[in-house]
Amino acid sequence: MQPTLLILAAGVGSRYGGLKQVDGMGPGGEAILEYSVHHAIKAGFGKIVFVIRKSIEEPFRAMVGRRVEAKIHTEYAFQEYDSCLDWLEEKPHREKPWGTGHAILSARHLLDAPFATVNADDFYGEDAFMHLGNFLRNHCSATEYGMVAYQLGNTLSENGVVSRGVCSVDGHGFLSGVTERTKIERFDDGIHFTDETGRHFLADNTPVSMNLWGLHHSVLAEIDTQFRAFVLANSANPKAEFYIPSVINNLIESGKIRLRVLHSDSQWYGVTYPEDKDTVQAALAGMPLNAKQ
Repeated sequence: MQPTLLILAAGVGSRYGGLKQVDGMGPGGEAILEYSVHHAIKAGFGKIVFVIRKSIEEPFRAMVGRRVEAKIHTEYAFQEYDSCLDWLEEKPHREKPWGTGHAILSARHLLDAPFATVNADDFYGEDAFMHLGNFLRNHCSATEYGMVAYQLGNTLSENGVVSRGVCSVDGHGFLSGVTERTKIERFDDGIHFTDETGRHFLADNTPVSMNLWGLHHSVLAEIDTQFRAFVLANSANPKAEFYIPSVINNLIESGKIRLRVLHSDSQWYGVTYPEDKDTVQAALAGMPLNAKQ
């Protein structure tokens, strides 16, 4: 069975100042997500599912959706603050949805095969999709998931500090832990993160998670169970977010799954700050997808 690519594109983009999901970055005006679609098709994925907000459906389809639909079977799911809360009699009031785990759950009805998740505004590189496509077709199961890890030095922004999940990998190639590090940046003497105890060195080749997951569709029942518990515990917190790494970590700690770490040497690009756009456009200048014809 061909795997599905789930593209998370419901973000508000408050720091960026607009819909960075559809902002033209490539030489032909291609959005970053179109590169993910292009690489996924080459890697043997059979379907694209976009998770968006209903309020951006029209511009999203007009600016990138129709181009993707012309290349591969495409479906849409909608993530709103009250999505997947039919079981709750009184829904908590909040302005934003509940995070990446909630986004995946919003597409549950469209996911019937192993699938990969990507952020719409991140460029991952072709080899990451090749590794992940092969894993999803041949090795993914209800007890073994996968993720692509990048070298830390290939994921930094020139325009501000970043946060990264630093991965520990056991001798068999499985994830043994992820430690969230914040305020990471490159200095003259190397890469460092800063915490309450000071500044600490991190090697350029330190493996980090960029939320490029390969999941078996049986995970959806687990996400639903954990999401319900999360909502009940955080109903009074309008800023609480339900992240997929927390779901995966709970499954690993409970012994329900193992997570295979797939390594990419590619340069990762993301658009966190408006100034990042120039860097991404320069990197994609030699990679036209002929999106505008």
